[in-house]
Amino acid sequence: MTRNDVVRLTRRAALASLAVALLLLVLKSAAAWQTGSVAMLGSLADTALDLLASLVTLYGVRLASMPADVDHRFGHGKAEALAALFQVALITFSAAGIGWRAVMQLTQGGQTADAELGVAVSLIAIAATFGLLVYQRHVIRLTGSVAIRADSVHYQSDLLLNVAVIAALLLDQYGGLTGADPLFGIAIALWLAWNAFKASSLAIDQLMDREWPDQKRQRFLELAAEHPALRGIHDFRTRRSGSRDFAQFHMYVHPDMSVAAAHEVMDEVEARIAREFPDVEILIHLDPEGHVDHPDNPLVETDVTPHWFGKRPG
Repeated sequence: MTRNDVVRLTRRAALASLAVALLLLVLKSAAAWQTGSVAMLGSLADTALDLLASLVTLYGVRLASMPADVDHRFGHGKAEALAALFQVALITFSAAGIGWRAVMQLTQGGQTADAELGVAVSLIAIAATFGLLVYQRHVIRLTGSVAIRADSVHYQSDLLLNVAVIAALLLDQYGGLTGADPLFGIAIALWLAWNAFKASSLAIDQLMDREWPDQKRQRFLELAAEHPALRGIHDFRTRRSGSRDFAQFHMYVHPDMSVAAAHEVMDEVEARIAREFPDVEILIHLDPEGHVDHPDNPLVETDVTPHWFGKRPG
């Protein structure tokens, strides 16, 4: 998949999220007004914040897709992580507001009305949200976009949220449980807060340049170490920025190898890796075998060559 394909898919996913949020905002506004349900009000507040978050996601994806420039040599991929953190802040604010409103209704009493309208709107919301989640999952699988992933967290919680609204309305109006609606509202607020915490971790990992998962790192190293002229690998560093990966490492070659020959080996190693990791920007530093760059920094000099290196047939 080309870089343009990634940009096109993430933008489409952001626009789809925006369209769904607009539709649900209109429907839930009418339902919240007619029913007076705090659970529906919580669902409306979540959708309103989803709309704002979708706008942020669209801007973040657009900014992240911009090519590298003089001031941003590594590109703008971290704009996605910043957009994701902004969404987390919105979710947390929404959860606090919903929880407060639910506690107020629980202490003051009150009953909802016109449950049928609320249930109908919630069923429409469930259908629209499910369709969006299927498309977002497809885009995330192809692009790895952290902004779309964070946006998807909103809508995953929306499925359960809308089911909770239906249960709250039916129990409150037909089950005689007048406290059901605010209790479900509190549960929704806690659910949103938990999802905000989970959604923040991936964005923070990107901003902090967390290393790739071990399995991915190991496969990358195995591909590099397959070249017969390579004598070892150290100082292997990885990170992710938006939907783009970066990897750099030092590789040992024979001390008597010419610069031209060593550079050819490096090009061949990059080509071998790129066949399986096409979207990774690779930076390789050549070292003569036995050379030590920073003897006082064991992290830099750690040999990460795969354990089978040097024992292969032939």
